[in-house]
Amino acid sequence: MNLEPKPELEAFRQEVAEFLDTAPTDVIREAGRKTTSVFAPFDATMAWQKILNGKGWAAPEWPVEHGGTGWSAEERFVFAEEYCKRNLPPLLPNCLKMIGPLIIDLGTEEQKARYLPRILAGDDYWTQGYSEPEAGSDLASLTCSAVADGDDYIINGSKTWTTLAHRANRMFMLVRTSSEGRKQQGITFLLLDRVDYPGMEIRPIVGLDGFPEQCEVFFDDVRVPQSGRVGAENEGWTVAKHLLKYERGSSSQAPWLYRFVRMIREAAATRTSPFGGTLAQDPVFQRELGELEADVASVEAVEKLAVSGHPLAHDLAFPSFNKTVGTELIQRLTSLMARVSGLEGLSLQLQALTVGGGTAPLGDGFDLIAMPYYLNSRAASIYAGTNEVQRDLIARSLMSR
Repeated sequence: MNLEPKPELEAFRQEVAEFLDTAPTDVIREAGRKTTSVFAPFDATMAWQKILNGKGWAAPEWPVEHGGTGWSAEERFVFAEEYCKRNLPPLLPNCLKMIGPLIIDLGTEEQKARYLPRILAGDDYWTQGYSEPEAGSDLASLTCSAVADGDDYIINGSKTWTTLAHRANRMFMLVRTSSEGRKQQGITFLLLDRVDYPGMEIRPIVGLDGFPEQCEVFFDDVRVPQSGRVGAENEGWTVAKHLLKYERGSSSQAPWLYRFVRMIREAAATRTSPFGGTLAQDPVFQRELGELEADVASVEAVEKLAVSGHPLAHDLAFPSFNKTVGTELIQRLTSLMARVSGLEGLSLQLQALTVGGGTAPLGDGFDLIAMPYYLNSRAASIYAGTNEVQRDLIARSLMSR
């Protein structure tokens, strides 16, 4: 991928910049400034997705026939760069980057026609029902069961770490439909039209950062239609692995990681170093931030190779590599954020973090988000399969050649 200045690419960058400078409302910009997670504040972010969809820019990576932009790899990267420069809230990934692409790849024509337009428009939010109390990274051990009964399945069991389930109106999930054979067999992938079926209960979980981002979901004889199945019955493991490719293998992490570098550098320029001058002038700080920025540049180089069609992007180990490196960088960057903020960041300021709440923060905007971001990002090396599991998958892929 070549991002050297070219008239047509610079014209595209200007068009993107003008739209992103003018289209977001004040509330959407506030949501961007108060983002402390992969999952930005819900209401403002879904409103922003509707605006982007009106422009036709909600899903740059989708095929054109399903509502994508048709941009080149260079244009998609320019869009991501300009987007992240403005601290706008990231669109929620479950729909546009996970279940949407999966339905495009493996869904029936009826499922595509029914679900994709509403996903693009931000009318639906899909929560992910994968993990269970005894089946997280060892996902194949799941026990939540679905028994066929006429045209329906009857579901019993529970799910946990179902992100924003209390804000969702749909769910995609894995259920056990057979206990025969290896534990990876007998799993089925389902799309649930509702999250308020009789017998279905959602309980939010308040995280260390003070927000109920995760939930538990319980199923007691919940009857759902079999028409929501993706793929064949008992072959959901293959479908799940296909989706994990999208969940772990985002190819635009670098612009997002640079956003952290910029925030830290700007904050350090206003903080006093105990050795005199500003923290930004401290050579020890400069070295640490410089090493982080170099690592982000390495991620950027790999991602540019991947989106340019390099064979790397098709390597089975790439999604695991990308997930491991990206999440560990986020944890290092947010750790530095918390240290730069220092004592000013220790107060839990939930009211000030609420979009539209009108409560002024103690300290500045950086202090407001530093500690919640640090706490929330501790989960980054766990979700979507722990980084230990990812390293095992990378090793298996390499050793099998």
